[in-house]
Amino acid sequence: MGFWDNVVNELDYLGMTNKSLAEKAGFDASNIARGIRFKSNPSVETAVKIAEILNVSVEYLVTGKNLKSTEQQNSVNINKFKKYAQTIEKLESIPEKSRNSILSLIENLSEDCK
Repeated sequence: MGFWDNVVNELDYLGMTNKSLAEKAGFDASNIARGIRFKSNPSVETAVKIAEILNVSVEYLVTGKNLKSTEQQNSVNINKFKKYAQTIEKLESIPEKSRNSILSLIENLSEDCK
């Protein structure tokens, strides 16, 4: 996988769009789409800006290797929490017996995906 494949994966993970990335980076959205489509190598400045917005290292975007520091990993965990905070709140409002059944179902589904 290359730079743009890793960018797409991070966008999906964060629930972001090409357009939102472009807006945050000050780019035109068509430039992001063109980079993804043609898998062109971005300039160093562009790669750094995208990595900062996605909260990952440039090395990760280039190599796909998880080189996240503890601080970056903590930030990723915070983003995960933010993404699922409403779901957690809903789970907390469900009676414990039902909640345990739901959690058991999730565990079984995640086992099936391995």
